[in-house]
Amino acid sequence: MAVQSLRTALVIYAGLNILALAVFLWDKLRAKVRMGRISENSLLLLASLAPAGSLAGMVGSRHKIRNVKFFLVPVFFILHILLMVWLWLQISG
Repeated sequence: MAVQSLRTALVIYAGLNILALAVFLWDKLRAKVRMGRISENSLLLLASLAPAGSLAGMVGSRHKIRNVKFFLVPVFFILHILLMVWLWLQISG
């Protein structure tokens, strides 16, 4: 049962990161054509939940990389990595 729960959590986490990547790319596209934008707070909230996809979207499209608030995204990414390592150690040990 624990393996199935872990698998489900990983699928949801991967889905969130794919969604975050798409949202960052979508916002960049809307910025280029000067249409309505996604708020920075919404992007940061999404980045706190799915930092890998957000970071990939930021770097891949060069979107929000100079905005000081978005320096938090790599911090979120590192925190998520540390959390995953800690969880792995808890499960395996």
